[in-house]
Formats: sequence, structure tokens, C-alpha cells
Amino acid sequence: MSGSGAPDLEVSSAGKSVVIIASSWHDEIMGGLILGAQKELAKSGAVDVQLQRVPGAFELPLAASLAFENGADLVIALGVVIQGGTPHFDYICSSATEGLTRVQLDYKKPIGFGLLTVNTQQEALDRAGLAGSKEDKGAEAVQAALAMAVLTSD
Repeated sequence: MSGSGAPDLEVSSAGKSVVIIASSWHDEIMGGLILGAQKELAKSGAVDVQLQRVPGAFELPLAASLAFENGADLVIALGVVIQGGTPHFDYICSSATEGLTRVQLDYKKPIGFGLLTVNTQQEALDRAGLAGSKEDKGAEAVQAALAMAVLTSD
């Protein structure tokens, strides 16, 4: 499993404006990802945190761009796309990933990438930070963004 060996980063979010952007599909999985991100931000000292919901993963890049335009220091992008029987999965995963990468590079501000792109619902549940999950990708996305915020701070 990809989570074995993942670093446990402890970085402060004090003084940072953080926006969590979360897609609306798969309530149980998204609930775990959001809670994991919120707990990690609280643990790191964040006080300026907003949660914005978007329809799906495809909308994450635009929402991230708008968050930066409105003063966010970092964005945590959360979502889940589960493989189906059509190429839709490939297009959405690719577009969301490339879009978030572009926004991050254009604004030179970190985006915590918490978009699960999985083959099955069980794989998503295993990564959602729920009771019994093997990983907490919401928390990991926060840790990565905060670590990168250190590099981008003035």
C-alpha cells in the first residue's frame, strides 16, 4: 500500500489563511477526508480555515484559483473519483490533477493534493481516514501543503 513509509510532517499553520476545497460526491469518504484535514490543521495551529464545497473533482482547480485570488495562503483540495466503466474516470482525474498543478505553479502557493483516484470504493475507504482506514489522505494533504508553505513564505 502506498501509505507505508509516508512521512509524518509536523509544520505550523500559524498565521496562514487556509481554504479546504472538497468535492460533493461520496459523502462518507469525503466526510473522512475533510475531518482528517480539519484535525491536522487544528493540530498545526490553524485558526483561519474555510471549507468550500464544489460539485465534483473537475471543479477543484477553478475553486483553488478563486481561493488564492481571495487571499488564501494555501489550499487543501479534497475529492474522490472511483473508476467506472467509461473513460470519464481518466479525463476527470487527468484534468483535475493538471488543473491543480497549473494553479499551484501560477500562484506559487501550495495546494495539498487530497484527490483520491481509485479503482474501487473500498480503496477510497482505506485512504479516507475513517475508523478502520489504513491511511488518512486528508491529513497527509495538509502536511504536504504546510511543508511547502515553508518554502514559499516570504
